[in-house]
Amino acid sequence: MLVELTEIIGRQVYTNDARLLGDVSNVVVDIENAKVDGIFVAESNQLLVEDSASVNVPFRWVSAVNDIVLLKYFPKRVSMKRSPPPPPRAAPPAAAPAAPPSRR
Repeated sequence: MLVELTEIIGRQVYTNDARLLGDVSNVVVDIENAKVDGIFVAESNQLLVEDSASVNVPFRWVSAVNDIVLLKYFPKRVSMKRSPPPPPRAAPPAAAPAAPPSRR
């Protein structure tokens, strides 16, 4: 069965244990290799993804595409990496006031 990319947009995405991840909002295509690279879910289920963040699901995780998109793999919970705040920048050393020119 062939499915056009435009037909996938809007379909519901379910994990292999029947949890709704969200709806496909876009499809990521590798133009150079002419293949689908992933499906993009803009508003994901907050029980599966922290803060209902957008996720790009690799297409290799997709098991089937029909009336819904069924995944063969998805992590139990996706947390966003928080990078540590950058260390405070040290203020550049204050320039010493220039000595007035000596007059002799």
